[in-house]
Amino acid sequence: MAIDHSQIHKILVIKLRAIGDVLLSTVVLKNLRAAFPNAQIDFLTENPSREVVEGNPHLNIVHVFDNKRDNGMSLIWKVRHQRYDLVIDLFGNPRSALVTYFSGAKYRVGYRFKWRQRCYNIVVEPRGGEVHNTDFNLDALRAMGISISDRSIHFPLIREVENFAEEFFSKEKLQGKFVVAVNAGGGWYTKRWRPSQFSALGDKIANELGAEILLTWGPGEKEDAEQIRSTMNHRAILIPACNLKQLGAIIHRCSVFITNDSGPMHIAAAVGTPTVAIFGPTNPDLQGPVSDNNEIVRNERLVCLGCNFTKCPIGNPCMEELSVDEVFTAFQKLVEKNQLAYQLSERG
Repeated sequence: MAIDHSQIHKILVIKLRAIGDVLLSTVVLKNLRAAFPNAQIDFLTENPSREVVEGNPHLNIVHVFDNKRDNGMSLIWKVRHQRYDLVIDLFGNPRSALVTYFSGAKYRVGYRFKWRQRCYNIVVEPRGGEVHNTDFNLDALRAMGISISDRSIHFPLIREVENFAEEFFSKEKLQGKFVVAVNAGGGWYTKRWRPSQFSALGDKIANELGAEILLTWGPGEKEDAEQIRSTMNHRAILIPACNLKQLGAIIHRCSVFITNDSGPMHIAAAVGTPTVAIFGPTNPDLQGPVSDNNEIVRNERLVCLGCNFTKCPIGNPCMEELSVDEVFTAFQKLVEKNQLAYQLSERG
């Protein structure tokens, strides 16, 4: 169906659930704004991912669906009441499909997933197992005939959170130092390199480069961060409890970020921090960090990489058998690629 741009005054983009997935969906927003410069563009997500899109310069309103407070009918009524002309469902689960269908929008865009495809009048062929997640999202715009001029994701930082990070760095005397942040968290156990391995890696980096080691953590992850700190020989600093924006500001000030496949990995890419990303059951070609200043490391001896198993039937060798030396080598490559060795020598 051809879209009459003159009839598009209000647009809703829907992307629910995970922080990383929502952040990768922001790739559509600048392109959408370029195509509809005078339209109201809103975004619907869930509370854990609210901060990902809040403050995005290409959005007008961020709507938050609270699974504990709202039910499906109240969400449908809320969206329908807004009288959108165009709704783009980038999530495609039953709830988001029905919200799109009952929105009353003239144009309803979504993917060809089972019965849900009947909720849309512009149906997108899904390429989730073939292309990076950003291209999966951009395919929705291509289906509408919108040209793609920008492929970046966006995680806006405001002065308030930058001040938070600056005060933390000042308190810990990290200003002007080579700071390597380590993130041992990750949604699935099978995606997580072990705390003991991160501990050994932190000591090796501190020994050989004189780096300061920073340990990031989120809800349910502090125990692992504490374990890393307590088993390291060198000083390691836990970041304070913080929200996503504050975490992004801290990561932005770091020299390098070493992480499992996770939401913070995508935040690091969005704020421009060179990143070593550890992958196993997920595929970096499909879900990897969206930046040129990163290095991917995997246990390439295995044939089962990218299995997407949340439980491993053979003991999770992609994480268990990925050595500290292999991750350190990836770290060295990143340092060289981003000319961080020069920065180290300048810092003395």
